[in-house]
Amino acid sequence: MKKLILSTLLIVVCAASKGAYLVDNNNLVDNKIENTESLKIDSLYDWERDSSMIAVEVIEVFGSRYRAPKKIDFITRLPLRVSEQIQSISVVSEAMIEKQGTLTLSDATRNVVGVSTFATYGGASESLSARGFRGLPVLKNGVRVHSDFRGQGALMDMQGIESIQVVKGSAAITQGIGNDLGAAGGTVNVATKTPRYVNEATVGLRLGSWGLVRPTFDVQGSFADNRFAVRLNGALERADNYRIYVNKDRVYLNPSLEWRISNNTTLTAELDYLHDSRTPDRGTVNLAADSINALYNMPDDRFLGFKSDRIFTNQMSYSVRLSHRFGDKLSLRAVYAGSSLSTDNTGASTSKLSRTGDFNMLIRSIGRSQRSDNNQVFQLDLVGQDVYTGPIRHTFQVGADFRATKVSSTSFTSKVVDTINVLQPFSNTLPGDVALTALDPTISTAYSYGILAQDVITFHKTIKAVLGLRYSFGNSYDNSSAGQTTGDALNPMLGLIITPIEGLNIFGSYTNTTDIRSAANLKVDGTPIGASTTQQFEVGIKSELLNNRLRANLTLFSVMNYNLAYQVYDEANQATGRYEQAGDLSRRGIEVEISGRVHRNIELILGYAYLDAKYVDSPAYVNGSTPMNAPKHTANGWIYYTAPFGMTIGVGAYYVGERPVNDYTKKTTHANSDPGVKPFDLPAYTTLNATLGYSYKRASVNVIFNNITNTLGYNSYYRGGFINKIDPFNASVSLAYRF
Repeated sequence: MKKLILSTLLIVVCAASKGAYLVDNNNLVDNKIENTESLKIDSLYDWERDSSMIAVEVIEVFGSRYRAPKKIDFITRLPLRVSEQIQSISVVSEAMIEKQGTLTLSDATRNVVGVSTFATYGGASESLSARGFRGLPVLKNGVRVHSDFRGQGALMDMQGIESIQVVKGSAAITQGIGNDLGAAGGTVNVATKTPRYVNEATVGLRLGSWGLVRPTFDVQGSFADNRFAVRLNGALERADNYRIYVNKDRVYLNPSLEWRISNNTTLTAELDYLHDSRTPDRGTVNLAADSINALYNMPDDRFLGFKSDRIFTNQMSYSVRLSHRFGDKLSLRAVYAGSSLSTDNTGASTSKLSRTGDFNMLIRSIGRSQRSDNNQVFQLDLVGQDVYTGPIRHTFQVGADFRATKVSSTSFTSKVVDTINVLQPFSNTLPGDVALTALDPTISTAYSYGILAQDVITFHKTIKAVLGLRYSFGNSYDNSSAGQTTGDALNPMLGLIITPIEGLNIFGSYTNTTDIRSAANLKVDGTPIGASTTQQFEVGIKSELLNNRLRANLTLFSVMNYNLAYQVYDEANQATGRYEQAGDLSRRGIEVEISGRVHRNIELILGYAYLDAKYVDSPAYVNGSTPMNAPKHTANGWIYYTAPFGMTIGVGAYYVGERPVNDYTKKTTHANSDPGVKPFDLPAYTTLNATLGYSYKRASVNVIFNNITNTLGYNSYYRGGFINKIDPFNASVSLAYRF
């Protein structure tokens, strides 16, 4: 311990982080900054003194103060700032990601009120939840990378990310049907970095616990009289894990090009590539019946899998974006984006030897699966801003979009290898060569298109109405028993914004979502089960205080899912291919968040969310029971102080309340359900994190401490057999130099 304290003090003496920058908003909009070094100031005390600096803004925890985050229109389709939107939107800025030293999407979204980690699947991917919905669709620059309807998620590298934008609640009006990106729980868009017409470069190196080595670089420049700009981001990463045999290797590249064709026309092309190779961690087990919490804190030198377990992930996204302005009022935006994801996963799986006793005895098998996932999106929008009809002002959007998906999934026959006792040491060497036979692949294709219109109507500076309507058509087919599903939907959005005083918006809205995924599935009597629908009401307050330096939001929501479905199993616990109605699911809650700069030297983020989610009138689920992994309470906080001489310190906390590890069912609804048995709750946990830093001229260093109190917590996808411990205490140091 003494050595640790002395080492920490030594690091702190050298510690640093990047200072704050004042950036001229007009220059950012016009993309004409040639050298940001000239914009840096020595003391943050100067930032408000000159009243002539009206357009000056600070890149803060929520991004740019006076304008919308880049690419937010991929999911809102309107050129409005977050505070002006009728939807509940939170943004994690590049500044916040950098200050916290965030390396994963799950850690970054801890700054978004009400968002929690659903599962990490042993570190192989990241699935997020909000408002009690399992898995939010995750987009990269407007296109989904992983098309699983449950939002299983994909891996992200923070080096190339400019902002993370989370729309909570229905996104059907802009994104389509609920079994696609219009999911009722929300949507996450990861916006990558693009050129800023500056000539600069940054190189970095991060070293940390468990052998973490992560060099990074970011180079950009402009040429041809600022008509062209290029940028190249990249990272390499190699790390072990607190768990024996678990490790990862990664390569990430993010090139982009922007061409200013004319003063009114810009073309931006970008590509994002990630190769990730890792050994996933299946975590631990529950040493009791499913109704009792007896989670085994498995020693870190014990691993449920085999040393040869490996999952290879290659994912790439790309986009071309054309924007053109017709004068001051109208603009046209066209976007084509695509993504490809391929995974090859060979590894162990475990199952209980008995469901009534000897819970420490597990049957261990070896299996393999492969997935190829390709997505394409085209969006075309005509946008009008500050267009008047008499005294009434309009900000509107009329657009269309098309999406196509093709997924090929191949499973291999699994083989039982051995039986292990998790309370005793066991081998992690796969005995000999185990040949696994590939089964016929499941191939699914889907396409959808939609047309939509939105209008934000300002009758008076104190009253705005928001009207939106979308028509969507979807068609999907796979070569399994699901067959073909075709359907369409008409989804409205209605809202009202009242601004009694400047900087305070009171809003109310209604949206609905249509999910046609299961509509064609047949009930036991042979009739179709029909589409599932969701209705959402929201009311709340969005405020901008202290000259736009502080944002405080309050949202109350009520979401109701109707006509849910479940698959019917026979007495032998085999799926019959028929379905029945599972009743409704109610979700109500409140979200409170405060973010911004409360003092010239102090930034903060505070959030709290309460969720009341329960099944209603369900023949399949126990009435009043909470869906799996839906915590009633979540909270987050982060405060960041920058001293005038460049020293910085940040402290943050994150809390997740108790949540059921599985659904409480009356009948068998899935292969791993236990009807009539109330599942145990995963325990609540709180993590405490901190950063210390210092910057001098072009050099900076930041020291990151995660889970300082070494709290024991878990996230779990119980149906899939993953019970993963959150990372224990770990530390790292990040060095950077800017040219």
